[in-house]
Amino acid sequence: MTAAFDPDQAIDAATLGKVAVLTGGRSAEREVSLMSGAGVLQALRSQGVDAHAFDPAERPLQALKDEGFARVFIALHGRGGEDGSLQGALELLQLPYTGSGVMASSIAMDKTMTKRVWLAEGLPTPRWVLLQPGELQRERVIAVPDDLGLPLIVKPPREGSSIGISKVEGYSQMQEAVTLAAQYDPDVLCEEFITGIELTCPVLGQGAAARALPVVRIEAPDGNYDYEHKYFSEDTGYRCPSGLAPDEEAEVQRLTLAAYRALGCRGWGRADLMLRARDRKIFLLEMNTSPGMTGHSLVPMSARQAGISYERLCLLLLAQASTDSTRA
Repeated sequence: MTAAFDPDQAIDAATLGKVAVLTGGRSAEREVSLMSGAGVLQALRSQGVDAHAFDPAERPLQALKDEGFARVFIALHGRGGEDGSLQGALELLQLPYTGSGVMASSIAMDKTMTKRVWLAEGLPTPRWVLLQPGELQRERVIAVPDDLGLPLIVKPPREGSSIGISKVEGYSQMQEAVTLAAQYDPDVLCEEFITGIELTCPVLGQGAAARALPVVRIEAPDGNYDYEHKYFSEDTGYRCPSGLAPDEEAEVQRLTLAAYRALGCRGWGRADLMLRARDRKIFLLEMNTSPGMTGHSLVPMSARQAGISYERLCLLLLAQASTDSTRA
């Protein structure tokens, strides 16, 4: 039986060995990853961990083994870091790493596959249409709003940080939005737009012992929570406590935990959700298995509300590092 997640557990930094903080990488989210990695590296060092930055875009992963690293903190985002491929390589190297394993990482990175799993488990997610490479002709593209209504969201299903996403208000905008998304992914995900409150909820731990942290309410200018507003703008507002009614906060946390467990996630993660204004129904949008750890990031914000400092959070995540074959 997995022990309950304990944020107050005693951790001896000396027993964690030499630690690589994987940062940078080659994905479209490299810039964000570098910011996350810098924060994590400083935090771990402040806790007495022998931590070193390691950029997989500049060095082969075999160097992790050759240079005696004992475990890995993954601060990479997007493809090549969050999609299961890196996790598979670390499994082969037999190096414990933070976050979800190969299968959960690969499924969660693909928003379409994530939706399929959630629907199979009876979890609510917005309606969608997937356009594959042979279906990007104008006639097919402009028919999508007939199925989903307007406005709608168009996005690459295997990117993060709001990269390549468009909000489509009219038929005439569909082709441009699909063309943009297709620059990042051969498939294009078109999704029903949910008007309401944007929320996010982090999770720490594994399985039945996983714990949902306080919900964060996001208030972006004109509802435009894009790449700039996520990481660089000071105009975006965040509320934690969220200000939701206690029963709504509890329901967001319940759905988040169910979504996390359905995908087989471990270590940590963060679900993005919408609370529909007209009927207060909650919809799951996606699960992030390697969330941002920048100055604007939401997991550290929620953890602080739960009484967990940024530095302590990083140490807790590192202490949970495992492989698929060694997880508790």
